[in-house]
Amino acid sequence: MKKVQVIASGKVQGVGFRMYTQTKAEELGIVGFVQNLIDGTVQIVAAGKDAKVDALIDWAKYGSPPAKVDDLQIEVMKYQAGEFDRFEIRRFRPNQ
Repeated sequence: MKKVQVIASGKVQGVGFRMYTQTKAEELGIVGFVQNLIDGTVQIVAAGKDAKVDALIDWAKYGSPPAKVDDLQIEVMKYQAGEFDRFEIRRFRPNQ
């Protein structure tokens, strides 16, 4: 299992990016979450089979149809079994 954090920047808020990300992640069988961040970026934390996570990263380079992704910052993280049971859209909480 592979776990990554992806920070997408560009025109990624207010364009359905989180909803499309959730749909794509569910299609791929990936668990984790997506959320808007206060600086205008979107954070994706995704865990699943290596090839499936890589496919989500490839998709995130373009995102939802109205999005314009300028950059992806990708960090591989340590996966902990049972950490997520689905892929969800989260609301940003400044103290996270």
